[in-house]
Amino acid sequence: MSFVAILMGSASDWPVMQATTEVLDQLGVKFEVRVTSAHRTPAATMSYVQEATERGCGVFVCAAGLAAHLAGAVAAHTVRPVIGVPIDAGPLSGFDALLSTVQMPGGIPVATVAIGKAGARNAGYLAVQMLSLADSALADRLASERQANVEKIQTQNAELQSQLKD
Repeated sequence: MSFVAILMGSASDWPVMQATTEVLDQLGVKFEVRVTSAHRTPAATMSYVQEATERGCGVFVCAAGLAAHLAGAVAAHTVRPVIGVPIDAGPLSGFDALLSTVQMPGGIPVATVAIGKAGARNAGYLAVQMLSLADSALADRLASERQANVEKIQTQNAELQSQLKD
């Protein structure tokens, strides 16, 4: 099975990106986590992307705040899917990161999720969905988790309806 590479522009992004690793752990997907910067360590970023691709990386998840160029820089060096997670930092609370991540030139796509921890969690699920196209066991685990979520909501609704009747 291939793995997911999680790249962060700064170690300060880790508290948000742990949500991605939690999803991957829960579904049994291998991953690597690195701090690398599109601006401060561009050669090291490019080298890691190439090396990870050669080792079988299936999806890159890239988190960055402010200018948020990491996902785009990674996408420029691979044809593997890249998911950008805008980090809620700076005076614009991540809106600048969102726009920087979404506004990629044609031909260099970056799938972009919501700002912050919810986006990081969805990046994990999106990476799993991408990998599950070639891994039926992973697809089955993902489907089981989705069904468990359905059942959880149905139980919560039934409990609420019961309380409202009392």
